[in-house]
Amino acid sequence: MGLGKSGLSAAAALKAGGAYVCVWDDKAEAREKAKTEGWALMDIDAARLDVALIVWSPGVPHTLPKPHPLAVKARAQDIPLVCDVDLLCRAQEAATFIGITGTNGKSTTTSLMAHVLRTANRAVEVGGNLGTPALDLGSLGALGTYVLELSSYQLELVPALSLETAIFLNITPDHIDRHGDMAGYVKAKKRIFQGQRYPRTAVIGIDDEYSAAVRDELVRAGLHNVMAISTKQVTRGGVYVDNGVLMDATQGHATALIDLKTIPTLPGEHNWQNAAAVTAAALSQGISTATIVNALTTFKGLAHRQELVATINGVPFINDSKATNADAAEKALRCYDNIYWIAGGIAKDGGIESLKPLFPRIRHAYLIGEAADDFADTLEAGKVAHDLYEDLETAIEDAGTRAMKDKMPGAVVLLSPACASFDMFKSFEHRGDVFRAEVLELWPEGTARKSKSGKSKSGEAA
Repeated sequence: MGLGKSGLSAAAALKAGGAYVCVWDDKAEAREKAKTEGWALMDIDAARLDVALIVWSPGVPHTLPKPHPLAVKARAQDIPLVCDVDLLCRAQEAATFIGITGTNGKSTTTSLMAHVLRTANRAVEVGGNLGTPALDLGSLGALGTYVLELSSYQLELVPALSLETAIFLNITPDHIDRHGDMAGYVKAKKRIFQGQRYPRTAVIGIDDEYSAAVRDELVRAGLHNVMAISTKQVTRGGVYVDNGVLMDATQGHATALIDLKTIPTLPGEHNWQNAAAVTAAALSQGISTATIVNALTTFKGLAHRQELVATINGVPFINDSKATNADAAEKALRCYDNIYWIAGGIAKDGGIESLKPLFPRIRHAYLIGEAADDFADTLEAGKVAHDLYEDLETAIEDAGTRAMKDKMPGAVVLLSPACASFDMFKSFEHRGDVFRAEVLELWPEGTARKSKSGKSKSGEAA
């Protein structure tokens, strides 16, 4: 059910394994394409569904806000709904599984976890909600480890999930329409701990009230090896960060491992939480602290998530195109002191009003897209210097030129748009790719070039 990338991957894998497969998608064009490729369409109007199970696309609602009719019919006939991750777990029972969930930081933590394991010379496959569909991952067997990013949508569809190590990063309000309320959202996230296998390690961030309550609940149950992580407080028996220094307290005493402020690909408290979570999980997997530290320092980061594109004449150019709302942009703005900020696109409700406390960090703003005028009004009220642009390329050139000329200590050119991208780009990835390509084209030798074109209009603040 659902013929996106993961749905088609699951159909192909099941067919290759000898199953009879029929498919469905609510979009007529997707069904027609499937028919031309030789797939049999399911008769979803039949009184009796003659199938053993349904591989359900997590993006299709099956409970709230309104259950799909096929889901209602399947449950009435005791036909299980699962997603592709569940099939991977069934097919690779001998392998080790590490799962990561949380409202924020899942992708970075998943990638960093895989990097640590590879640094330790372990066979690893990475996927789930991040990039590669679960059933496109390689077969690992007993000597390999699957590192899976797991969304709340997926966690409702994985009855066979059996993780050795489960990482629960944080919880903030999100996807309420799909889960009914915060209690429903937390309940979906907590499914990551169900069916865990020995040693049942649960790595939990405790810096928000919801996650701290989950930690307390697991400790009371006494079934898991609970390792708390924090960037705000000392955690006995866990891993925490003290003023940027990563501390290992899993052996009864605290040992400083590395100053995370020295790692440019892991800037800010949100990334420190990711590093603490991975460190705790790696320690539970028997990986040495020396290997963990080596992996942290060699991690290249993720594209479009505070990605360091280049450092030109001492000025870092940061691609944070994934920041499609103000909350995400806030995390990046907190990481730097003298920011030449490129922002704009299609704004979410509230615009950038919530970012006003961080305006003193912004030396100059370069605004693009539909939100430019509204953002300019907010910045004007906050007495932040700004200009408006018709294209991203010119904004990059002017931001870089000014940052290099001003020679402010700790200056960065930061693309963290606080907006969706669809007014000017195909996706946030496309926007970030354009940023990266333009920076490298403008300054291939690390030297500034003469501006190619002018601004559309100016809005210097007093």
